[in-house]
Amino acid sequence: MIGRLQCVVLDCPDAGELARFYGALLGGEVNRPDPRWSLDDDWSTLHTAGGLVLAFQRVADHRPPRWPDPARPQQFHLDLGVEDLDTAQEQALALGATLLDGGDGKRSWRVFADPAGHPFCLVRD
Repeated sequence: MIGRLQCVVLDCPDAGELARFYGALLGGEVNRPDPRWSLDDDWSTLHTAGGLVLAFQRVADHRPPRWPDPARPQQFHLDLGVEDLDTAQEQALALGATLLDGGDGKRSWRVFADPAGHPFCLVRD
């Protein structure tokens, strides 16, 4: 095991609005303070009663998916919590991941693609 699932992140045009929608749908607390994430106009979270965390990331010029149109596919990524970013990166790359954004060495996360091209982040716990 390299990491554990921290949250599922959905791209959207308005992070707060979508967080409130899912909060009403699923229950839970919108934008509960959590040291893992900074909350702002571009990033909101929903901590559900069952422990699942959904995060919502504002994307400029967001184009919503059209089910089941492959030209406009579903949009989300996984955040995986890890103890050591460098070690986790080596392990993920060995499994076939591709580094998309290694950051500047100061960030607490790095972006990868799985072998099928889906993005995911390794995030320092």
